[in-house]
Amino acid sequence: MAGETVTIIDNRTGEQYDVPISHGLYPNYGAYIPAIDLRNIKNGEDDFGLLSYDPAFMNTASCESAITFIDGEKGILRYRGYPIDQLAEKSTYPEVAYLLLFGELPSKAELDEWSDELAEHAPVHENIKKIMDGFWHDAHPMGIFASAVGAFSTFYPDAKDVLDADNRRLQISRLIGKVSTIAAFSYRHSLGHEYIYPDPSLSYSASFLKMLFAHFNWSGYEVDPVIERAMDVLFILHADHEQNCSTTTMRVVGSSLPDPYVAIASSASALYGPLHGGANEQVLRMLAEIGSVDGVSAYVDRAKAGELRLMGFGHRVYKNYDPRARIIKHMFDQVFAVTGSNPMLDIALELERIALEDDYFVQRKLYPNVDFYSGLIYEAIGLPTDMFPVLFAIPRTSGWLSQWQEMLTDSAQKIARPRQIYVGEDERDYVPIEKRG
Repeated sequence: MAGETVTIIDNRTGEQYDVPISHGLYPNYGAYIPAIDLRNIKNGEDDFGLLSYDPAFMNTASCESAITFIDGEKGILRYRGYPIDQLAEKSTYPEVAYLLLFGELPSKAELDEWSDELAEHAPVHENIKKIMDGFWHDAHPMGIFASAVGAFSTFYPDAKDVLDADNRRLQISRLIGKVSTIAAFSYRHSLGHEYIYPDPSLSYSASFLKMLFAHFNWSGYEVDPVIERAMDVLFILHADHEQNCSTTTMRVVGSSLPDPYVAIASSASALYGPLHGGANEQVLRMLAEIGSVDGVSAYVDRAKAGELRLMGFGHRVYKNYDPRARIIKHMFDQVFAVTGSNPMLDIALELERIALEDDYFVQRKLYPNVDFYSGLIYEAIGLPTDMFPVLFAIPRTSGWLSQWQEMLTDSAQKIARPRQIYVGEDERDYVPIEKRG
């Protein structure tokens, strides 16, 4: 494939340009041309050169990455080459976080050391609790989460040395260890309950569940192994997903070399939006609006008529069944056997059945995505919908940090600075205020 080019003929000038084609790992999936080469195509000496116009980055690659591979047509998701279904079946979340960050699955000794690091850094400074206490009782947990994570920047000034590999490792451990604590504290703050500290003797997911639900001094709550495993699997499925909105935010903010705490706070803010981390929250609201299995057919008809959207169906990348959705769906029987039946589940399954049999949705490849199912499990566990984006942010922190670290060590990366197409006024003279009409 060496020497492959694409020929561009500029019909304004008759000039011909040969632009080299490069390839990612899969030639038929990741062939690309350097966008900067378009600048050589000019209509005269004073011409700036061609730009590519791509709102929302629909067809623009901003980086080369070895972390996550997605084939949306085939419904494939892999972390560092490992299929997501294998990781969800066999791994723990800390193990997958290690894989994303350092490129290989850890040995037993490495995983033990890594888990100990995360547990060591899980507690937070007492003054962070004071910051969180300043929020009103009904403040959205995601707003509290993003604010608290950003505040860590002032507690760890050493974090600004982002180009030092050992320092990055320390901050990564701190962040992954602490985000679950901050998330649990934000939930308990909304209830007016005392904060429960992390327990280093438990797994990452079990400690998080106890921080959420235990009474004072850890009494009155025993972590069910089925729920612990379900939380671990959900964390694995949400850990990374290529160059999505919040990950792109991490790379853009991180490119100016701030400490990772403010960069993570920026990513969490991007995740906060209803089109991203809030999507599963919207699914639960939709199911509640439908109300019963009998109301599904009429609701689908309204969606086909363009009156509303089916939340949790379709995906920007996947044009097949979201592989994460399949994995979550297989967990339902185990989880609901512990938590009890959920009437929302019957509505969801009927909605899925009708949509998958209807040509309107099949032709448009509107299959259920991960958001369609994840909220049902979170609700079954006992968490309110406004906690769903925070639950997303906990595991995605490891993905954001993996992308951040890769970006910092990529010599091709510079501070992010997209171009624009100016469509405003041409030059005009200032008019004194007394002469304006």
